[in-house]
Amino acid sequence: MLTELEIKLLESDAHRTSRISACNYAIRKEKIEELTQIAFNLYHQSHVMAFWTLEFVCEKKLKSFVPFINSFCEVLPTLKNDSAIRPATKICFFLAKSNHRKNGISLTHDQEHNLIETLIDRLIQDEKVAAKVYCMKALFVFGKKYDWINNELKEILVQDFPNHSAAYKSASRNLLKKLNK
Repeated sequence: MLTELEIKLLESDAHRTSRISACNYAIRKEKIEELTQIAFNLYHQSHVMAFWTLEFVCEKKLKSFVPFINSFCEVLPTLKNDSAIRPATKICFFLAKSNHRKNGISLTHDQEHNLIETLIDRLIQDEKVAAKVYCMKALFVFGKKYDWINNELKEILVQDFPNHSAAYKSASRNLLKKLNK
């Protein structure tokens, strides 16, 4: 028997309005825990759709995601589906930005370490451009706290620059300008 949230996810599609509708439903009905369980279960039929929805939940109400950050850090390196990796790396970016702000969420040292390690791995692996761009952006934010990240990021971007698409080159060029200031 499917839950209401599972039905909502199955009825959703990749369109932004559909994902926002599923997000609003999860927030309104307080289904964030169930949503994370579905997203983090790589074998669930709605795993990808749940990640798409979770991205919007984190964009709107990141603090509601705090209880699930440890589980997120565990599942993040195991993700295989490109359609789940992109929203997961965007969630990493939201976490990095919030962690950097005064009134944002506070990640533990272990959580930061896990996210940084996975983001670097994703950046050097054969991932789609959108996921790599969010990895770059999140690492840049973490680099404001940990200097070594900026050096590593700069090295990766320069080394990989000639081997990628125009979209990757554009994003890395913009980030390299910021890193070289």
